[in-house]
Amino acid sequence: MNRVRALWERLALYLPVLLMGLLAMASYWLVRSTPAPNVPEPETPLVHEPDYFLRQFAVKTYAANGQLKSEVSGAEARHFPDTDTLEIDQVRIHSFNEQGRLTTATARHAITNGDASEVQLFGNARVERAAMRAANGQTLASLTFAGEFLHAFMKTERVISHKPVELIRGNDRFTADSMDFDNLDRVMLLRGRVRGQLMPGKSAP
Repeated sequence: MNRVRALWERLALYLPVLLMGLLAMASYWLVRSTPAPNVPEPETPLVHEPDYFLRQFAVKTYAANGQLKSEVSGAEARHFPDTDTLEIDQVRIHSFNEQGRLTTATARHAITNGDASEVQLFGNARVERAAMRAANGQTLASLTFAGEFLHAFMKTERVISHKPVELIRGNDRFTADSMDFDNLDRVMLLRGRVRGQLMPGKSAP
């Protein structure tokens, strides 16, 4: 009996230590078993690399009433998500304003924004506005811009260039070192060495 009592008293001395050890092991197990908090991953910065390609393509966009607004075609296009732009080789763009007047843009290479309302044309660039009859019965002459670089704003019908350009309006012809043409305001600004050849007859702007 005395031997059992002595053994129990000895165990009682180590019992707090055993309990502390069990608690420590349980705490460690809980820490390892608890899932880590969801830490949002840092956003990967966009780089100027294409995320998709188009080859021998044609894309059309329409207004809410079903009217054709534009058609963009080319040999190859590369979309860059960081700027939401398309780089197009051998580009051809047909754009129609609200009155249905057609403007065509072509070049060896182009950079356009998402809806093709703004186009930078490089290499044998050409923008042609078709002739048409206005609501007042006046004939609006065809208008063509040509050069190595043209920046066309299709919605606002504006064409600018900081490089030499050629302008053909009906039978008239002009050349300049740079140009800013606003069709809506009917304003044309030619800079540098400007030369013009006016032919007899009326050529409405």
